Amino acid sequence: MRRSYLLPLVVVSVVFAQGLGHAAEREQKKAATPAKKARSTAMAEITDDPALPRVLLIGDSISIGYTLPVRAALAGKANVHRPAANCGPTIRGQEDLDKWLGKGKWDVIHFNWGLHDLRIDNGAPQVPIDQYEKNLTELVGRLKKTGARLIWCSTTPVPDGTGNRNKGDELKYNAVAQKIMDANGIPSDDLYGFALPQLAKIQLPANVHFTPEGYKALADQVTAAIVKTLAKPK
Repeated sequence: MRRSYLLPLVVVSVVFAQGLGHAAEREQKKAATPAKKARSTAMAEITDDPALPRVLLIGDSISIGYTLPVRAALAGKANVHRPAANCGPTIRGQEDLDKWLGKGKWDVIHFNWGLHDLRIDNGAPQVPIDQYEKNLTELVGRLKKTGARLIWCSTTPVPDGTGNRNKGDELKYNAVAQKIMDANGIPSDDLYGFALPQLAKIQLPANVHFTPEGYKALADQVTAAIVKTLAKPK
């Protein structure tokens, strides 16, 4: 007699578990929708106000995360653009930089490469550090030809447990980048140093990405660097 009750109970339990699973999936999709929408909006083409200076943000998904709050903070002060892409490692920059720059004049270019270069691929960084130095040197040379005022943005911290990056590699790549910037007289926006003491509040656990509040904090730092640069005479 007991067995006759077991089967219905098992069926009910399975159905209930499936229902919970589907509900969780729906909640995950709902949570992901605003981030996806923000990403697409950040990469949308904007219409310039010809009376305002033009600013270009070049960078990976970290820069995508702070694009919209930077644009909002500089509304009425600057036209803030970014490529309609994750700018990835320096090898992608070499392929696509001319397309990203377009034919217009830029007043300020705030740029970064590094987080994808040091990403571990088949047991080694996607772009070894010596190749990173060579690539970044070439990219800086091309950026200088635009006549824009340049701002280098240091690569943000890599936390423990990401699984595809080694904590500490960003310090090595940042050191190489800083050497290049010093040689070219390019000021740095030290986003690494800004983020490091407050990672527990602004960065996702075991993840190189940041919370919405974290991106807003990064945006405040980036905005300050751009405003300072725009205020300087050429």
